[in-house]
Formats: sequence, structure tokens, C-alpha cells
Amino acid sequence: MADPVLETVPLGSRWVTVDPFLFCVHHVDHYPAGNDALGPRASLAGRDLGQDFEGIDGWRMYHGLTVPGFPQHPHRGFETVTFVRRGIIDHSDSLGATARFGRGDVQWLTAGRGINHSEMFPLLDPDAPNPLELFQIWLNLPAANKLVDPYFTMLWDEDLPRHVVTDANGRTTRVTVIAGELAGLRPPPPPPDSWASRPESDLAIWHIASEPGAQFGLPPAAGSDTARVVYVFEGAAGVGEHDLIASTGARLRADHGVTIEASHDGAEMLVLQGRAIGEPVAQYGPFVMNDNAGIEQAFADYRATGFGGWPWPVDDPVHERSAPRFAREPSGKLVVPESANSVG
Repeated sequence: MADPVLETVPLGSRWVTVDPFLFCVHHVDHYPAGNDALGPRASLAGRDLGQDFEGIDGWRMYHGLTVPGFPQHPHRGFETVTFVRRGIIDHSDSLGATARFGRGDVQWLTAGRGINHSEMFPLLDPDAPNPLELFQIWLNLPAANKLVDPYFTMLWDEDLPRHVVTDANGRTTRVTVIAGELAGLRPPPPPPDSWASRPESDLAIWHIASEPGAQFGLPPAAGSDTARVVYVFEGAAGVGEHDLIASTGARLRADHGVTIEASHDGAEMLVLQGRAIGEPVAQYGPFVMNDNAGIEQAFADYRATGFGGWPWPVDDPVHERSAPRFAREPSGKLVVPESANSVG
């Protein structure tokens, strides 16, 4: 039988992906207790505020000055899929949408022709650490959809299906189905203009958590031209004949099933798969188009229109400490998940 692993790659904070994905960023920050402004109850001396990516003391302010995170910034031509494992994100955007979401929740944002948004990480606990861990996946849009209307949606933890498998030794693997179908389970639909909304894309995003020693069979994808990568980000796992420690990825033969066996410490993995869009990619910062002319037009349009402007009084809005998980859609509709008071 052919080796199901085509290649392995070491992972940094920004993971290398394959078409239709652009990359995946894995943020892990061990934030201290929060102050009255929901920033860190700690000195910010020695940090390059506005560009703090060094990880001093195990955490970063990123572009935030008071609260960690990413104040308003533009995007065009792709999508962000943000999956949170720990902590809280406060979102605001130029559509007028706003949200607070946390552990297990997914925000899926189609930038399309242009959107501004902010992603802030409020530190809600004033008496204990505020750990944050999230994945932000950049998913490309095909040329025909580069300039669609932007679209905001939340996939709440409570609404995502879980595929739970117990092996012959009684050890369990739990798969959260964020996108794509697995074992007959389908998550809430992706945005309507996403590459993921096309059945032929064979796109999937799965989070796999395995108990120590658990075995799990990953079934083959629909077609031989589907790309599939498994990223081991915690613990270790045997994938086929390969032993993958944390911070290692493996590109798989998607048309082959593969057995994954967690180490004695267990394992957590993220699987990204999909058929390639197969178009040229030109990226400059927050814009992803098909050529340099498209990038130049994105800058010109942003200078002229501001991609709808910014309806919030500050660049880095956060909600009150006591606010539960919620989303207010561009229409003004308020959506509160079932476990709204669980914030991280």
C-alpha cells in the first residue's frame, strides 16, 4: 500500500497551507489577569506597542495599545475562518456587525469587495490568567467571487456537530466538524459565496482531539485531486507510518484512508482539505487578488471608499466585561447562543 503521507513540514505560528487555503495562523498567548480597561494587569514597558509580536512573558499585544488584538484594518478578496479554543474575541466591522465569541465558536467572514474589521482580545478575568488560543485560517476566493458583497456569520460551538469514535480499546477520538461532511454530519452552511459553498470544492475543516493511545480512521476524500493536510499542534500522533510530534504537519494522499493513533499524551490536530481553486494568487498585506493590477485597484478603492468606513467611535472597540457571547448581525438582528453566559 502506498504511503498515505506525501510530505511532512515543521510548523511555526503561521502554517503553510495548500490551495484553496492561503495560510493558517495559530495564536497562543498566556495573558495575565485583566485590568479595568480589559487590558493586561502588567507593565507594558519594553514592548513595541502597535507592533508587539515578540511574545515577551508569553503574550503579545499585537497591534493593540490598551487591549491586545487587531484594531480596525481592511481585507479584500478572501475569507477568514476564526476558530477559538480558549479565550474571548470581540469583533466589530464596517457592516455594523459586532460579536463576542469564545471557546469552540467559529466566525466566518467573507471580505469580498472589501471590509474593515477589528479583532480584540479582552481580558475578562481580573483575578486570574486569561489564556487565549485561536486559529485564523485564510481561505481564498475564486476570481468570480473576489468582489462579492462582504458577509458575516457565526458558527456557534453549540451548533457544530461532533463525530465521536471509540476504538476497540475503549479510547475516544472527538472530531468537531467546522466545514465539510464527516460520517454523515454536516455543520451549519458556510457563507453563500465561499469556495466552501460549492459541492465540488470538497472543502473540510475538522478539529480532532484524541485520548492517549486512541486510534481513529480518517476516511478518504471524494476525489484524488483533493488536497488534505493534517496539522498536529498538541501531543503527538502516528499518521500512517510516520510519527508526528506537536508543531508538525503532514500532507496526505486524500484519496486514501489513513489511521491516526495518538501518543501516550494524546493528540490534537487540525485537518484542512479542499480541491484547488487553481488560479494565480497575488497578495499584498490584507488584499488577495489574482494579479498586481487587482492589488493596485484594491488600494485605490480603499483610499476612495474606505470599504464602507468605520461606524464605531474607536478603532479597537470591546464590550463590557459582563457581556455574554452574542452576535449582532448587519441587519441589527441579535443572536445569542444557548450557553451565552459561557464566555471562554
